[in-house]
Amino acid sequence: MPSFRRPARYSATAQAFHWITVILVLAAYFLGEGGPESRVYSASRLAGLHLHETLGILVLVVFVLRLVWRAFDPPPEEPPMPGWMLFAARAVHWVLYAMLAAIPLTAIFGAWFEAHPVTFLGIGDIGPLVGEQHSLGQQIMEIHTTLGSFIVWVAGLHAAAALFHHFVMRDRVLLTMLPAWLGRDRTASELPAE
Repeated sequence: MPSFRRPARYSATAQAFHWITVILVLAAYFLGEGGPESRVYSASRLAGLHLHETLGILVLVVFVLRLVWRAFDPPPEEPPMPGWMLFAARAVHWVLYAMLAAIPLTAIFGAWFEAHPVTFLGIGDIGPLVGEQHSLGQQIMEIHTTLGSFIVWVAGLHAAAALFHHFVMRDRVLLTMLPAWLGRDRTASELPAE
């Protein structure tokens, strides 16, 4: 009879989606200069803006692919932990997922409502696909900027929690998102083969 035990780690594909997302979000954050519209869309800053927009679109694409993959690829079993901690971990995951969708979408629609196209390098300008409503676009871009800063803090909390699990609780939470070649933990021999 086949075993239906959950895996000991996230799959290599799930791990790749996770770490690609981390790299894209951090790169977009550090390349997003922000500021008033006249500065963001100035001719001297267009190359940086186009790269930032491309990274944001890639975040959205990877996020959608990650959700589709998750539907077919079960996550590993959660290690034993207090109920409040499990709830907090799941809440942070949902907040991060919501922001991975909201941040690129607010940037796209904010730019479009301000009558600016969004540029995807290699393809070119996309839109604007909505009618101009400049003040609405500015409000949406303010939300985008706030969420862009907020995701870095939430992701930092997420990373700190993973390190806490690894060094203080000494469970497998961090190891589930690392490739097996980075090392085996003390319980690896007790877990089902990958």
